[in-house]
Parts: sequence; C-alpha cells; structure tokens
Amino acid sequence: MKSIRYFLISLVVILLDQGIKMAVHFWMEPGYFGQIELVGSLFKLHYTLNPGMAFGIQLGSNYGKLILTSFRIIAMFGIGYYLHYLSEKHSPKGLLFCISLILGGAIGNLIDSVFYGVLLGNAPFGAPMTWFHGQVIDMFFFDVWEGILPLWVPVWGGTYYSTPIFNFADAAIFCGVVSIIIFQNRFFESQKPIE
Repeated sequence: MKSIRYFLISLVVILLDQGIKMAVHFWMEPGYFGQIELVGSLFKLHYTLNPGMAFGIQLGSNYGKLILTSFRIIAMFGIGYYLHYLSEKHSPKGLLFCISLILGGAIGNLIDSVFYGVLLGNAPFGAPMTWFHGQVIDMFFFDVWEGILPLWVPVWGGTYYSTPIFNFADAAIFCGVVSIIIFQNRFFESQKPIE
C-alpha cells in the first residue's frame, strides 16, 4: 500500500497536535492571565476554547455542533479515501504531503469535538450531550490587532475583533491548503488536457 507513509505523516500531525493541546490544558491557565509571551507581545501562547469551527464561527441551534462534528467525520473519511486514491495514481509527493497535513489536522480537531466534552469536561454549558460537543483547544496567538471593527465593514462592523487564536491542527490544515493553491500548476499539470 503506497499510501501508508502519507497516513503516517497524518499520524505524526495528530500526535503533535494532541500532545500540545494536553500540555496547554494541564499546564496553562485559560485566558489572558495564563498567556505566555514567546516573541515579545507579538506571538503568545494563549489557552482558549473554541466551541465552533475556524475563527469561532458557530452553527446555530443546540444541534449545530453535532451537525458540524458529523460533517467533520464524513470529511475525514473523504480526505482519507482521496489521499489513498491519489497515492495509488502516483500523484506528486508534494500534493500527497499537503493532503496528509490536511487529514492530520482535520482528525486532530475532530478528536477535540468528539471526545473532549467527556474526557476534559469542556462541553459548553447547556450542550444537549457531552459526546460530540467538545470544544477545540486553541493556543497560538499572533497578537497583531484587536478592537472594534469600523461600522463600514460588512456583517461584522461595530463588533469586537481580535486576530484569531489557532492550534497545531489548524496550522497543518492551513499550510496544506495554501501549499496546494500555490503549487497547483505543478501538482495538477499531468491532469491538464493536452491541446
């Protein structure tokens, strides 16, 4: 099976992500009082819980989180199948590496959503159940700007905004997606129709 090495890359991402999250959970205080400056006041470790998806966006209703977690499970299997399919088709190693990062990051955040509500007791107050309602642990904070967005900004104008706080899984997904976008011509040139 050619894809095994790429699934191992995903496994390394998952283990690093979960190790960092456990260290943050057990050794840091949440919020501003517990944050640790790594590069002056620009880059910090800041323990926070994210009840939704990227950038704290949430689906409405009591079952929004359950829908999101279910979608993540389906996406995980889809990405895993796609990784296996592409490796069997001898796709470029760079593309397979990027998809491995995305898969590892997706599973890393899925573990939080499925299990942390029970194992760490971090399901939001009022959640209909603790399974599938765990909050994702975030900790990396580039403190570039925070404040009230101008009223002319569509949708979010007049609301408080801070640069996002993210985790290792988010970073792996971001790096994988951005690399695919940047190198798409190289990754997919063999699939272009011949003129």
